[in-house]
Amino acid sequence: MDHRANYHLHFASVIDKLSNVPRKPKSKSRSGCPVSISLEKFGDRWSLLIIRDLMVRGFRTFKEFQESGEGIATNILADRLQKLEATGIIAAEPEDTDGRRVNYRLTEKGIDLAPVLLELLIWGARHEETGVPCALIAKMEKNREEVLAEVRRRWRERDPTPLLPKFGDAGIGRTRPRREALAARIDRWQCGEEAEKDEVEA
Repeated sequence: MDHRANYHLHFASVIDKLSNVPRKPKSKSRSGCPVSISLEKFGDRWSLLIIRDLMVRGFRTFKEFQESGEGIATNILADRLQKLEATGIIAAEPEDTDGRRVNYRLTEKGIDLAPVLLELLIWGARHEETGVPCALIAKMEKNREEVLAEVRRRWRERDPTPLLPKFGDAGIGRTRPRREALAARIDRWQCGEEAEKDEVEA
């Protein structure tokens, strides 16, 4: 048996040994539930806030996300952007005037999350203290289809105009004066009242 035959036998032996080495199983969904699968793709807080900023605040750059007021760490932001891009929810594009800079944009898959974000906005304003005027949320709730159409138009035309004003200070994490707290409770009550009124009128 010449040296070439010995080489082939040795190579086959190595391959056989490697094939028997246990490999790390590929991650898979815990179930076939669409909700579970969706949450695995974008369901953590930071990913949803990035999607929100792209969709309703007109943000495009890493710096804008970092300075959004949510206090996200740079390493977490970089990780979430990478994961959202890997799942096809956002896309990274070079800046027209400076190819070294990157802008982020929702994909078709990403903009399809608009109804989800809208319902989260409405739910949060109805049940919790937020920095968004109740009247604005009530208007969005009453005109869901028009709001969603406008979100998609801005995405399609690359219009960076914010859909929502800058969020106010809802006083989360600190003691609020009694009068402000009472006003906030009244505001939440009015949100619920407006929603009930719209349902009756409909």
